[in-house]
Order: sequence, then structure tokens, then C-alpha cells
Amino acid sequence: MSQNTHGKPDLDKLSETEVQVYFHEKLQDIEQELASGFGQEHTVPYGKLLLEQANALLGMGRQAQMWLPARQALDIFIANEAWEEAVTACDILYQSEQPAAVHALAHGVWLAIAFPINPELSLTMLNHIIDEMPSNADGAAVAAVTAHYIVSLRANEAVYENLNFATTGLIAYVAKRHSQVDSQELMDFWMNKLQLNDPAIFLPRMGMVLNAIVKPGEWWFNRDKIREKLPS
Repeated sequence: MSQNTHGKPDLDKLSETEVQVYFHEKLQDIEQELASGFGQEHTVPYGKLLLEQANALLGMGRQAQMWLPARQALDIFIANEAWEEAVTACDILYQSEQPAAVHALAHGVWLAIAFPINPELSLTMLNHIIDEMPSNADGAAVAAVTAHYIVSLRANEAVYENLNFATTGLIAYVAKRHSQVDSQELMDFWMNKLQLNDPAIFLPRMGMVLNAIVKPGEWWFNRDKIREKLPS
């Protein structure tokens, strides 16, 4: 099944009416492709089309309607072990602002930490977690250092410098917001006090943050089975 190949215009330069027309036309094209995809409903390309559909609906301000195709796409990606696409689906679900949006975010963060996906996407997801946290929440600090750690492990040479700079700044922002940290001396003290220097300590704490968002029995996938698929 072919993918939608329409180029995306610079939406910032379009009027609201023009934006709506663009997404309406795009949605029609996508729905035609979905209708022609009989027998391919469980494939990654079909899931990507569902995400395009959700994105078009989001662009039209139809957040409630975008949930179903994005949620279906997530299930398809999980079944096909397309982990980066699954995280992208969770990101789109989070943007829906529906009642379970924060649950979707937690699912995406779990996958983004577990699997070696694009570190920039992992950073985006963890940044969302920080945005959801109160200023004085230790969980925001844990999310920031987790993002920094992931970048140190997974970013290639081409993007490492920029992403490392971004995550260093993110830690500084969270520290300032959390405890008015404004010097390297205070930063060192704050990092030690919150035990943010050792991944053997802060990664399990990140898991606790996610479990506080998604209670036992509310997870959309079996994490134990997915752990069996983790790269060695």
C-alpha cells in the first residue's frame, strides 16, 4: 500500500481557513488509502497511515476523533515490534489532550527508555513528563537526568553535541525550578542530595514515576513480554 506523498506546506504562512482546507484534503486522501488497504490492517505501513489520519484530525482541532486511529496505530506498532513508531503514536495520543493522554505519555516514555530509539524523540517524551510535573517534584529531576543519560548512550556523533547541550540545559532548568540552583556548587550539591548521578538509582526511580501515572492493571501492553524483546 502506497504512503500519502503530498508535501506539507509551511502552515505558519497559511490562514486558518487555508490550514483547515489543507488538513481536510489530506484527511480525504488518507481515508481513501486506508479504505484500499484491505488485508493490510495489521501492518506497519497501515499503522503509519492511521497516524497520518490522527495528525490530520489534530490539525483540524478534532482531538476526540483522533484518539481511535492513533490508539489503533499504537497496537499495530507494538504487535510488529516497531518501537520508535509506537513512541511516536504515544506522543500523538498525548497531544490529543484527552482524559488518558498522560497515560499515553507514560507508555511512550517507558518504551523510549527501554528501546534504543531516536534519542531526540526520547528527549521530547521526557520533556513532556517534566512539563506535567509540579515545580518541586523530584520526578522532574529524575526525568531530566534520564534524558541526559539516554543521550550519552544513544546519540551518534552528528547529533550528540546539540542533544547533550539541550539535556544539560534541561537539568539546569529543572534544578532552578526545583531548588533555585544557580551555581555549579549548588548543582553538585543538588545532584548528590537527590541521588541523580547513578543510573542504577535514578532509572528505577523513573520507573516509579511512570507507575505512579499508570497504576497496575492499567497498562495497555504486557511489559514483561516486551522486556523479553529488549536487545542484549
